[in-house]
Amino acid sequence: MATALWRDPWLAIAVVAGPLVAGALGWQWGPALGAGHWTRPLPVLMAISVYPLLEELCFRGLLQGWLLERLPRRQAMGPSAANVLSSMAFAAAHLPSQAAAWAAATLLPSLLLGHLRERHDSLLLPITLHAYFNAGLIVAALHGR
Repeated sequence: MATALWRDPWLAIAVVAGPLVAGALGWQWGPALGAGHWTRPLPVLMAISVYPLLEELCFRGLLQGWLLERLPRRQAMGPSAANVLSSMAFAAAHLPSQAAAWAAATLLPSLLLGHLRERHDSLLLPITLHAYFNAGLIVAALHGR
């Protein structure tokens, strides 16, 4: 059963925590986020439009959707097995392009996006929040340099 967006505390947490986490990362590790990379338009465009769309379609749409059909649904507390497995795959997919710590850091936001996908039975919210998170990290990287 889909939950009304305006009554979802997890969405509120995502919207508020996203910029706070990105700001803290930029403050502490701005150079590690590759600030120079984000001064060119193409990488920025890819990070806030193409990557969120493709990654959410693949990981939350196809993989998590497939797993949801085959595994038991969520228990009363905690994420579903489908969400955990697709989030682990999402984090692992970042290993070739990012340091292990950064790839691992994608696990928690991925779990949140997976939860929202299941809760609202839609990919629109995860795609939008993924773009929002990426934009926050870009701003943090530019500020932290």
